[in-house]
Amino acid sequence: MLSLSFLGVIFIGTLLLMLPGMTTQPISWIQSLFTATSAVTVTGLVVVDTGTVFTTLGLTVIALLIQIGGLGLMTFAVVTLIALGGKISFIQQSAIKEAFNQTDLSTLVSTAKSVLIFAFVIELVGFIILSMFWLQTKTWSEALFHAFFYTISAFNNAGFALNEDSLSSYVGSPTINLTITGLFIIGGLGFSVWIELLKKRKWQGLSVYSKVMILGTVVVNVIAVVLFYIIEEDNPNTLGSLDGVSAFWATWFQAVTPRTAGFNTLAISELENASTFLMLLLMFVGGGSMSTASGIKLVTFIVLILSAYSYLKRDPSPTLCGRAISSETRNKALALTLISTGVSWVAIFLLLITEDAPFLDVAFEAISALGTVGLSRGLTGDLSNIGELIIIILMYMGRLGPLTLAYFLASPRNVRVLYPNGTLTIG
Repeated sequence: MLSLSFLGVIFIGTLLLMLPGMTTQPISWIQSLFTATSAVTVTGLVVVDTGTVFTTLGLTVIALLIQIGGLGLMTFAVVTLIALGGKISFIQQSAIKEAFNQTDLSTLVSTAKSVLIFAFVIELVGFIILSMFWLQTKTWSEALFHAFFYTISAFNNAGFALNEDSLSSYVGSPTINLTITGLFIIGGLGFSVWIELLKKRKWQGLSVYSKVMILGTVVVNVIAVVLFYIIEEDNPNTLGSLDGVSAFWATWFQAVTPRTAGFNTLAISELENASTFLMLLLMFVGGGSMSTASGIKLVTFIVLILSAYSYLKRDPSPTLCGRAISSETRNKALALTLISTGVSWVAIFLLLITEDAPFLDVAFEAISALGTVGLSRGLTGDLSNIGELIIIILMYMGRLGPLTLAYFLASPRNVRVLYPNGTLTIG
């Protein structure tokens, strides 16, 4: 149900974007499919210039696709069904439970309502701030539409922009830097964390997951900012050409945006190789579960590190915030990471065959698509039709999660025979 629901929205979005009045110039079906997939999967990769090719109506459709894809079709479905007085069947409850990553069926409806209310309140705040900012330089209609589009794109970690250079013209603006990063960090942290924070309001009462996500996000962002500044400080094509204040904002923005946001205030192709490698790692890790972000997820990454460290210490049970990490959780984290790595390698291999582009550009494009980030070193617009299809598949898999697709493809079986342990040499 989860897989097909995303496919259905992508299909409808593709058809809508091909209707008269949606674009200022004709686009192909593959370009429409690519744009719809990028919007629904909240990626932000584009094969045409979004701000000039699509009309206001077309951009509105893209924004709605982003909202549906970011908050999840199941969220809207639950609230709509309840509002119409309908009842949720057991099978539907199971699908929604998986979509919300919940174990308690009794809280599904309240969780869906909380997600929508929280999202719309945060987006309203972002919309007001951005509207006031752009009213200083644009007309009422332009300012309000810019605020509307960028608020939805930022909160849902989509990275769609109305300018070809993304947000590079606002590299030194505190308002844009703080508002946009605030929106996508809030969206990428995860709805379950914010709902729990609003309900309990005490650090001691938070779950282990929420504590790990908050601390992990702070630590990763701080490390990324420090490393990015050290690497790019003397680069004349990035920070080296900016004054002190602008360099600070550019460092902050570019260090936190790879966590699946997709906006940029610096030219990605001009970054040092070390910065590009750092961004590859951040894009692969991603944000939090039940959020607008993708990637293998931050907690998955932390569980893997702790499991490896625990093994080196010969500790049979790794712990996190005073709680043991179950073997099922460790196995799930390992499976998700291995599948994501395998998919990335296969995609990079195929793109290297189909595209005439440097290895680093191809690898960056593939990881960006699978992590639904939307950052690019300039390869997206030059992709062949086969390359575009590969990126479309990667974006779709990245939004659903490779583990979800693995569950979908794998057939569960009952184990009736247990075998004795075998000894294998590892390492």
